[in-house]
Amino acid sequence: MWLVSTSALDPATLWYGHLGKEEEPLRTVRQAPALFDAAGMETRQHWATSADGTLIPYRITGRLAGGGKAPTLVHAYGGFEVSLVPQYSAMRGLGWLERGGYFVEANLRGGGEFGPEWHSSVAKTQRMRVYEDHQAVLRDIVARGYCDAAHLAVRGGSNGGLLTAVCLTLYPELVGAVVSQVPLADMMRYHRLSAGASWMAEYGNPDDATERAAISAYSPVQRVVKHSERAYPPALVTTSTRDDRVHPAHARSLAWLLREAGQPVDYYENTEGGHAGAADNAQVAFVEALISTWLWEKLAV
Repeated sequence: MWLVSTSALDPATLWYGHLGKEEEPLRTVRQAPALFDAAGMETRQHWATSADGTLIPYRITGRLAGGGKAPTLVHAYGGFEVSLVPQYSAMRGLGWLERGGYFVEANLRGGGEFGPEWHSSVAKTQRMRVYEDHQAVLRDIVARGYCDAAHLAVRGGSNGGLLTAVCLTLYPELVGAVVSQVPLADMMRYHRLSAGASWMAEYGNPDDATERAAISAYSPVQRVVKHSERAYPPALVTTSTRDDRVHPAHARSLAWLLREAGQPVDYYENTEGGHAGAADNAQVAFVEALISTWLWEKLAV
């Protein structure tokens, strides 16, 4: 048999072995080059308890053995039955892990990690459970001593950008910085912008009274308040002028409202790139460097 494996710390590896021959270990045939120094790093898996008692798994990677606190970046998605599995990322390794940060990937409900029900159980009017899962993970990270809230950041794109925008406006006290990339943000009008109408099976229909009430409980654009009423952590909002999937009006509205409310916000709009937010490797490198630099500045110890 042939196997291919990868992880947050190991590049893609091709293995060869025989079924039924346990005495013969798998043999490494070829491995992609390592693109960052992972010496001393490890990955651990923990489970956080959400508001309804559901256990939510997350993986944390970094130089964890010393037991010290470090700036921690949390990535999650929680939608469309997308499963977040361990992946090797040179950009994450160079821009975050090598510099001493911890990286967390959380498997919130809405994904497909545990089958169709893991996704369908939080669709439409049950959407708030995704954000409860997110809060549970953030609290668990702090409770385990990996960092404190001031040095905890969240990052996500598209539906994950919605997740981090909800974090910013619904439970801002749990984090020290928020990155929202090509986000959905105006959920009361999302179905009238670009491809939005095709996602009503996920979020619900804002024109339906029951579903609209559920959406209004978390829609970020409608929940922005003045800094004097409730202080938000710094936010970085990014989008692309040519995003033909999630209309850039979502990000523009969110950033504008945050600024008008006196909340700390930075905004970057690329004129190319579509929903990816970058059109080529040079633009990807720029955006990743921008986000990494911004996060280290905001989470400075």
